[in-house]
Amino acid sequence: MAAIQEKVSRLLNKSKGKPVLKPNRALVLKDGVANRKPKKGEATCITEMSLLMACWKQNNFVDGLCTSEVGHFYTCVAKAQESKKNEQTQATMQGGLLPPKLANTLLRRFPNLRSEI
Repeated sequence: MAAIQEKVSRLLNKSKGKPVLKPNRALVLKDGVANRKPKKGEATCITEMSLLMACWKQNNFVDGLCTSEVGHFYTCVAKAQESKKNEQTQATMQGGLLPPKLANTLLRRFPNLRSEI
């Protein structure tokens, strides 16, 4: 208990007994965070896309002649989206960074106390 009293006494003015630093706002966290967009990841399926565009160029942009390339490209995109979704769910479950929308939902559900106890 004496250690706490020493720390408090260091923060008080010696002559008047008032706090040395006076905050200009209440020392309470907000009930929301900035709604920033997450950073873009690296590009995926570049080789499939370039093969598809080369096929289109060779065949005068006829879509019917490049069905296999289109299929490969769409399967690659689907796999990339699935892996990104799995990474996001694992990050939130393992205590990683929360997306701003989810953080705001949780902060609204459990707001900060506005009065002192």
